[in-house]
Amino acid sequence: MENDVKEFLSELLKQLKSIDYIKPEDIPNIDLYMDQVTTFMDEQLAASKRYESDKILTKTMINNYAKNNLLPSKEHVLTLLFIYYFKNILSINDIRSILNPLTEKYFGNDDGFTMQDVYTEVFSLEAEESQKLLKDLGKKYKIAGETFEDFPDEDQKFLHTFSFICMLSFDVYIKKMLIERMIDNLNEEKEASSHENTHSGKESKKTGSN
Repeated sequence: MENDVKEFLSELLKQLKSIDYIKPEDIPNIDLYMDQVTTFMDEQLAASKRYESDKILTKTMINNYAKNNLLPSKEHVLTLLFIYYFKNILSINDIRSILNPLTEKYFGNDDGFTMQDVYTEVFSLEAEESQKLLKDLGKKYKIAGETFEDFPDEDQKFLHTFSFICMLSFDVYIKKMLIERMIDNLNEEKEASSHENTHSGKESKKTGSN
């Protein structure tokens, strides 16, 4: 069993190394048209594909966020990369909720932090988080391999895999719930702040009229 875990982690480490994030300096610092963007994403994130025919981001996906055929800056491409990583677990509305505040504050910000700074900061955590992830997966893989001991030997390989899938699915489910709860809290805070500002504005007008 110990050898199985080591072999599993070794293979997973190889896969993680092949899925490298796109570095900001690799993104063309020029205006890109839609076809250029989809081609760039397909080439840079090819290792993330499950099947060769998979599309990283389609024109339809991109059009949900960009309403014209021209993506005018590197910042838009960085935003699309966040969308790519979020799209498999979050709804379009949830993605907008967490990306819109970033784009509003850091797009075209020549005097301070930029969208590129945000992207670089987040992905600088990749190496450390990958090591933590490997340890956690190794632990779960070992636990799954110790289940169904009383079941027929010929069934155990499949049942061990089934146990591991269930454990990972539960982990994803809980984390997805947590992410959605955090987004809901952000939306509630934003709505409350907007209501407070509107109320303050009305009070100011009343005071001014007096």
